[in-house]
Amino acid sequence: MNAAFPKISSDAVKTLGPIPKTMRAGVYRDQGIVRVEEVPVPEVGEREVLIKVAACGICGTDIKKIFQRYVEPPQILGHELAGTVVAVGPGVTKFKPGDRVMSFHHTPCGSCFYCERRSFSQCKQYKTTGLTAGFTPNGGGFAEYVKAMPWVAERGIVALPDNVSFEEATFIEPINTIYKAVQKARIARGENVLVAGCGPIGLQLLMVANLFGARLFTSDPMPERRMKSLTLGAVESFDPSGGKLVAQVKARTEGRGVDAVLVAVAHPAVVVESLAASRPGGRVLLFAANDPVTRIEFPAAAVGIDEKEILGSYSAAVDIQEEAAALVLQKKLPVMDIVTHRYPLDNIQEALDLAARPTAESLKILITHK
Repeated sequence: MNAAFPKISSDAVKTLGPIPKTMRAGVYRDQGIVRVEEVPVPEVGEREVLIKVAACGICGTDIKKIFQRYVEPPQILGHELAGTVVAVGPGVTKFKPGDRVMSFHHTPCGSCFYCERRSFSQCKQYKTTGLTAGFTPNGGGFAEYVKAMPWVAERGIVALPDNVSFEEATFIEPINTIYKAVQKARIARGENVLVAGCGPIGLQLLMVANLFGARLFTSDPMPERRMKSLTLGAVESFDPSGGKLVAQVKARTEGRGVDAVLVAVAHPAVVVESLAASRPGGRVLLFAANDPVTRIEFPAAAVGIDEKEILGSYSAAVDIQEEAAALVLQKKLPVMDIVTHRYPLDNIQEALDLAARPTAESLKILITHK
């Protein structure tokens, strides 16, 4: 998988015109600091694909890595990307220069212990990032060009129809993760479901859970975000800062609590409150609790006596790749309704600062290229 490929003659690489030697990239240099620098364009080897990035979404995971320094610099982050294939190495048959695509940054091997059990995100190959703009591979969408390594080029790139914009296509990767999470939470038609947190991830969870036919409640301390959730399918939205969320939820569910809570907030207190808001035998799915340092304490009786389930869901699943992508490609979800800001690459620090400290007006933020 990671074996070094012999240097390929430039004549063997098919390109869409001349490829520059260098490019601009937002390089994560220190905690909270990303600088726009001139770096080498990745060289394409055998079975590899080079993509010119048109747009890349800022993910909450990017913010954690950069502002809480969960990974060591220097790195070029950004994994919600779409663009145009500009070069393919020998052995690439699925794509050609000029194709409009999006690319995942992880792809599993498909045959290991974990893949056989559909735990794709635990696969060793999956954990090896296969999309890079240089330095330690980590997505690379905050650059002008990214390279898909062989295992991603083979199974992790999705072709885009002409009627889907690059901005829309940046949602294909996150919607896959959301679709996987909603399936794992076993959301069913007619169930009462609470989405805790109405940021970009929470609102995408809301959109997808709405397709499953659930009766949806939301909670968020920001009134603007609560109002947005009501336009996207929530029947009611609550302010959790008043300490009445559990009582409000139970009052609307005959005193039981909701069947499931989808937690889109990375805060231990929210998990405890979500357990309290779920009915006996209910499910609490942790979507945002994905950092290595947070510790969560909760009453043992919530699980041991009330039989509530705590579930986790991380990253995308390859076996739902086509089905999840269709939700975006066929415009079944109003994903563009949550895009509030677009920044050019030169202003990436400003974009990241806003994503790290959101305002009443900000939701999903995109880095776009001309």
